[in-house]
Amino acid sequence: MSSLVHSEPNIHKFSSVAKDVTLQDEKADYTIHIGTGLVEVGTQHIISTTTYNGEFPGPLLRFKEGQKAIVDIYNDTDTPEQLHWHGQFLPTDVDGAAEEGTPYIPAHGMRREVFVPKPAGFRFYHTHLVAGANVNVGQYSGQVGPVYIEPKNEPGNYDREAFIILKEFEPYFMRGGDMAMDFLTGESIPNLAAIQEKAEKKSPIKTKGYEVGYNIFTINGHQLGHGEPIRVKEGERVLFHILNGSATEIRSLALPGHSFKVVALDGNPVPNQRQVPVLWLGTAERISAIVEMRNPGIWVMGDLSDDDRSNGMGIVIEYANHTGKPQWKTPAPFKWDYTIFGNDRGIVSPPDEVINLLFAKQNAAENGFNRWTINGVAFNMMDMSPTFHLQQGKRYRLHMRNASDDIHPMHLHRHSFEITRIGGKSTTGIIKDVVMFGGFQEMHLDFTADNPGLTLMHCHMQLHMDFGFMCLFNYK
Repeated sequence: MSSLVHSEPNIHKFSSVAKDVTLQDEKADYTIHIGTGLVEVGTQHIISTTTYNGEFPGPLLRFKEGQKAIVDIYNDTDTPEQLHWHGQFLPTDVDGAAEEGTPYIPAHGMRREVFVPKPAGFRFYHTHLVAGANVNVGQYSGQVGPVYIEPKNEPGNYDREAFIILKEFEPYFMRGGDMAMDFLTGESIPNLAAIQEKAEKKSPIKTKGYEVGYNIFTINGHQLGHGEPIRVKEGERVLFHILNGSATEIRSLALPGHSFKVVALDGNPVPNQRQVPVLWLGTAERISAIVEMRNPGIWVMGDLSDDDRSNGMGIVIEYANHTGKPQWKTPAPFKWDYTIFGNDRGIVSPPDEVINLLFAKQNAAENGFNRWTINGVAFNMMDMSPTFHLQQGKRYRLHMRNASDDIHPMHLHRHSFEITRIGGKSTTGIIKDVVMFGGFQEMHLDFTADNPGLTLMHCHMQLHMDFGFMCLFNYK
């Protein structure tokens, strides 16, 4: 690239004009306006960013599984936009990714989208623009909102639910450091570490690439101590639907004196509901967990990072008839292990075909930004050619090897996958659409090609996907 800002993607490869507005005689279930909004994150601290309907988070959209939905999307900005229905099984013209051929929502135009929401559970919607070196657009903005598709059967007994959206604001670039990985189970594989070491020795560039830092940390758009607390009663069972709406950051969440009973990951019920003291979420991951309120007081539910929490990443949990200063206590060390939520004695089904994927990093190779490759190739936004051609109905295993020291939240569009091996352990029954992939580790994700068309897979960190960490599958 000749400049820090990415060139416009080849939007002419697919139609860049929104479909003719149809079904105008039918009333939309929801109307969304993309435009500038003011987010009051704290007292006399207002942030201007692109939002949905002028607020952050965007409005909660509730759908019924299998029942047609109509959403009118108005783009009140000067830039063509994409709205991605994350975690849903939708056709390519609605999914919300230019790489798959979804038409853009024109600047100062609108698009009516008609689709059948599925599968049930906690999903969300967000922009899917390439940001490159511009921290004012894409997922750095406030374009995030929750979706809940009503299931036929709820995954647990609870008294009420609360939606929690974790999000940072005021991003800036800085020279990178090492990403903490000690919270994930699994050991580094020496030969994968050797690949990065060899590449770094061979490269003439000896500096680290840019990473992203933030000044403001929020839950539901408010810094800790601002906005309303979550008010609870002793004995109440609260189902928290938690979304990491960050563009780049891995987040943790703890509530001192309480535990989380995890009932669903990415909206999908888990085979083995487990109590854990801390939740860890990669970008775009969702966790639904029930907390029994059995420890009266005024508590801080927040991130384990003291710096991030003190800068806003927390929310007050207030028991009825209690007053005082919110309390925080650091929980005991706990490693995040997806396999504890899987089947205890499940048998891994063999795939029809294995696709081998090697992820690697080229430090500061893209005008100071790290370039990311899959099997040696960085995704080209000006070309967007499919990398892998599949056959409908086949079960594929993505055998991933991470030859970098970064954690990658891997996301597959328009499908869910089953984790069959992670952190050195085999497992079954854990269905997700995003999963954290540890540095210098291997992972197996199985999925069935049952939703024809172009299908995007990428790391969900904006800074990684913008600089090469994507690929396309295609099948008819």
